[in-house]
Amino acid sequence: MERKEIQLLVISLGIVFFTLIVTLVIIFFYFLKKRNSYLVDKMEADLYFQSELVKTRIEIKDQTLSEISKELHDNIGQIISVAIMQLNISISNKNVQISELKDLKNVLAKSLDELRILSRIINKDNLLQNNFLEAIQQDLERIKKLKKIKYNFNQVGLVPSINEEHELIIYRIFQEALHNSLKHSRSDLFDVHIETTDAVFKLKLQDFGIGYDIKKLNSGIGLNNMKLRAKLIGAKLILNSDKTGTSVTIEYPLTQGYEN
Repeated sequence: MERKEIQLLVISLGIVFFTLIVTLVIIFFYFLKKRNSYLVDKMEADLYFQSELVKTRIEIKDQTLSEISKELHDNIGQIISVAIMQLNISISNKNVQISELKDLKNVLAKSLDELRILSRIINKDNLLQNNFLEAIQQDLERIKKLKKIKYNFNQVGLVPSINEEHELIIYRIFQEALHNSLKHSRSDLFDVHIETTDAVFKLKLQDFGIGYDIKKLNSGIGLNNMKLRAKLIGAKLILNSDKTGTSVTIEYPLTQGYEN
């Protein structure tokens, strides 16, 4: 009787031990699968972020080239045309006045200054590495000259410490918001308010145009693109619009590791 009980006990312990081993193996493979799934998802997220970053760089390059083309045609082209006209008048006159040559010199000097500005625009990527807020101010100043608009630029707090990739995406979101306002709002005044606290960096663009239908605007590809890019860097995009104008605000957290 005792022998049978011992055999049953051994068998029972064997079954318990086997069940425990099987359970541990199942748990091990379950967590291994979860870990692999997490690594795959993280890898896919990193690849997607890098692809969006490349796309952003290309879009900034395209917009920069477009701006250079307009600048060459609308501004520098006109300045050089005036210089050629003055030169033709001077050639046709037998007695060239010193004042006419000085005027021609001033016109050519102005075109040279414009070309230097374009050179800085072409090297915008290097500028962004130093201070992307300066790139925003240069955009506003250039548009002010080309489009005959006015703007107010207000900065509260120091320039935040944000990595270059996130700066680039914030800058592209601003660029796209500004382009949309110039295209649709019919506003000739823009307010740019920048505020940095310990917790968050805020960038707000406000126009004073005709406003948008928020429901229709929310379905647009451009706005969805801006929201998606903001989400990629942990930022929040806030859009408000009515008959008095439209505001686009980017809120980028500085306390959750996104800046690193």
